Amino acid sequence: MMAAATAAVLLAPSAATQLGVIVVGALAGLLLVRVSDPEAGMALAVPIRRRAGLVWLAVFAGLLAALPVGAAAWPSASLHLADTFYRVGSLVFGGGHVVLPMLQAELVPSGWVGDDVFLGGYGAAQAMPGPLFTFAAFLGTVARPGPGGWPGGALCLVAVFLPSFLLVFAALPFWARLRASRRVRGALAGVNAAVVGLLLAALYDPIWTSTVAGPVDFSLALVAVLALAVWRLPPWLVVLLSGVAGWLRVALT
Repeated sequence: MMAAATAAVLLAPSAATQLGVIVVGALAGLLLVRVSDPEAGMALAVPIRRRAGLVWLAVFAGLLAALPVGAAAWPSASLHLADTFYRVGSLVFGGGHVVLPMLQAELVPSGWVGDDVFLGGYGAAQAMPGPLFTFAAFLGTVARPGPGGWPGGALCLVAVFLPSFLLVFAALPFWARLRASRRVRGALAGVNAAVVGLLLAALYDPIWTSTVAGPVDFSLALVAVLALAVWRLPPWLVVLLSGVAGWLRVALT
């Protein structure tokens, strides 16, 4: 499943492909994975009624359907950014790195953000604590056209995180039933396998294809991996030293 997901996303890079890979992974897990009963634990007290959960789910789906229509009907840069980041936040499963191909496909070809700026911001985000989704704030700050500055950053940050909050509020009233369902847990196991493939595809494109152009780049990347995994240097220091090494390479050539 992992290899198939990687191949599918690399051969047909699009948000639809990523969503399709996740759906196929869920179906494969549902049909093929056999899971054991969940471990007994304390019941989760949820102060949200099921009807309210359905309302939150309707809000999530309504925004996902309405924002693209609004962005197409009104030529507003802010609305376009809100639609892009809300859609990316809605369709991503498995971690922040999965958003990279989707964000690059939405923002770089259209000229909203330059490719060098996109990759530079990603590198800086890797050195910062917290979830990678905060990369959205940087993109909203530099995107042109758009509100730019802190208003653009705040808009994109809220838009990319909002789907997660809505889905959590929608799922909480049904959590006990979902957790006890073997079918749901089997489907999630298949999705997790597919997500590993998506992460591998994101590592290759755009990260590898845009940054590793020869033996020197590969050597720098290998040293950076060793610094993180073996020497246990903090990420911010690895990013800083890698930037200095890249600057020296350009200056000396």
